[in-house]
Amino acid sequence: MLYKEGKIALLSFLLSFSISILPEVLLRLEFDLHRQYFENIWILHLVQYALLNFLTIIALRGFSYQVAVRAAFLGYAFGVGILIFTTAPPSWQMFGIYVTFLSFFHCSEFIVIAWTNPKEISTDSFILNHSLAYGIAACSSWVEFLVERYYFPELKEPSVISYFGFIVCFCGEVLRKLAILTARHNFNHVVQNKKMNDHELVTYGVYGLFRHPSYVGWFYWSMGTQLILQNPFCFLAYTAASWRFFHDRIFVEEVTLLSFFGEEYIEYQNKVGTGLPFISGYKIDL
Repeated sequence: MLYKEGKIALLSFLLSFSISILPEVLLRLEFDLHRQYFENIWILHLVQYALLNFLTIIALRGFSYQVAVRAAFLGYAFGVGILIFTTAPPSWQMFGIYVTFLSFFHCSEFIVIAWTNPKEISTDSFILNHSLAYGIAACSSWVEFLVERYYFPELKEPSVISYFGFIVCFCGEVLRKLAILTARHNFNHVVQNKKMNDHELVTYGVYGLFRHPSYVGWFYWSMGTQLILQNPFCFLAYTAASWRFFHDRIFVEEVTLLSFFGEEYIEYQNKVGTGLPFISGYKIDL
């Protein structure tokens, strides 16, 4: 069941998305009255987005507003990404696809947590403020794309590499969300150091394939984003940084899981791998 804040996020995302593509839809239907007032389409988008935020402030307060304003931003970005892909020159098109993946990933994180583990949701569930390193990595990928596109625009046009990245990104997204949906209340964005009464070891579904399917999904999703952008330097940097992050994260998490479940988790470790290359996790030598 999707609780109040999850519904607010979903509705805000969909409403904002609909508003973002409305001018283009009207233009295709030959209702282009907005062109009489806004010669620059991006000025129109700024006005629409400002109006949307103003209405959000009037309609909602407190936590509901904090959820809505983030979901609306992501929904608008999702729509703009689609517009870039469908209307921009070829060298910009894959950047549009990247924006749709990025915005959907962050909004769906909140919505899925609101559905499966509502008592744990907060604005951090959007993981927009995941870490300073995450923000730097994202900005670096934008800079690389813009610089390379400026000097070598033909290298940023859709290709086998970018479409392969699309598939990798999509599969990573699906795997991560399946992991969260399978684990339900056992999933948390923060590694837990205390076992709750309802905390159980999940070993079925995608957890029967990988011990850490949410990390596997995120790992390949992040690599896929850089293949979509055809960013060679950030692809290598993302791969190395993501591998290091999940190597350390899994090590810490498995120390906790062994303390929670003991022999049961050791048996699980012996049957199922982490799912990430060259990462074995924390194991006790018996």
